[in-house]
Amino acid sequence: MANHHALETLVQALRVLPGVGVKSAQRMAFHLLQHDRAAAQRLSAALLHAVNRVGHCQCCNTFTEEAVCPTCSDTRRDRALLCVVETPADQDALERTGAYQGLFFVLMGKLSPLDGVGPKDIGIKALFDRVDALAPDGQTEVREVILATNFTAEGETTAHVITQGLKDRGIRITRLARGVPVGSELEYVDLGTIAHALVDRR
Repeated sequence: MANHHALETLVQALRVLPGVGVKSAQRMAFHLLQHDRAAAQRLSAALLHAVNRVGHCQCCNTFTEEAVCPTCSDTRRDRALLCVVETPADQDALERTGAYQGLFFVLMGKLSPLDGVGPKDIGIKALFDRVDALAPDGQTEVREVILATNFTAEGETTAHVITQGLKDRGIRITRLARGVPVGSELEYVDLGTIAHALVDRR
């Protein structure tokens, strides 16, 4: 019987992707090997390149190839506004609305006690450090923190913990307005709805 070790290894590797089960992983593997081996080579090279080159921004924690990402480096951004999101995908969704010109902080996760994810497992301490960073005039640079975590149970818990942690710092803390449907994740919400939720934050 032929040894399918290499094929099985590929299928198992593809299964790490979100929402991909055994059947989907097999279809992907068979497609790449049967129809498009050149694409498989490009995918392999791109993954390796990204893993070796992409790290986290020193300021906002998002994915970047530089020490500081282009958004944080942009002097035209309003440095008094800091919008907190769960993922780089959520950050991208807010950026694409064109309605927000401040800075971001990306938690890279959300609190989920049932899954064993606590404050130390995501970027909450780094967020507090970012807020506490002093501007050249000695005043706290951030004047308003906009909590744009998702409207899920975990996202609400995360927003609550951040609010409690920041409440003694004299900073305005706002939440995206409820135009975003409860239980939804920002990256899947239409841009107009997100833009209105930003404008109506309170």
